[in-house]
Amino acid sequence: MKPEPNDVILHTVSKLTAVIIFTFSIDLFWAGHHFPGGGFIGGLTTAAGIVLLYLSFDIERIQTNLPIDYKKLAALGVLISVSTGLAGMIYGDNFLEQTFGYFDLPLFGKTELATAVLFDIGVALAVIGTAVTIITSISEDGL
Repeated sequence: MKPEPNDVILHTVSKLTAVIIFTFSIDLFWAGHHFPGGGFIGGLTTAAGIVLLYLSFDIERIQTNLPIDYKKLAALGVLISVSTGLAGMIYGDNFLEQTFGYFDLPLFGKTELATAVLFDIGVALAVIGTAVTIITSISEDGL
């Protein structure tokens, strides 16, 4: 009988590192709200955190705790991004024309809301779904 490996240190460090990576990906996403690349780099960093969890734990455990169909997530992201682009055309503007406004929100006060955030959310979801799907597909091939 083969002994079970004792991966307490690996699991503990991976959990802590994943929290740091996910927090950093949120920061990258919001920093990109006013600069290029927020959705892409935030989504890629999130995908890296998920892949770290897949590498540290077994696939079944992660899929039980994160029951996400990443192909559907990628499709939803593309749908959100394209819909955001088409919304500008409905109002007579160019494809992907951005609009924004300032609103008084109860907890936040005067806050800028822009359609670029919706586009970035779509890009982030598409990148997360695509990257994790590719990585898990490669791992299932069994070299």
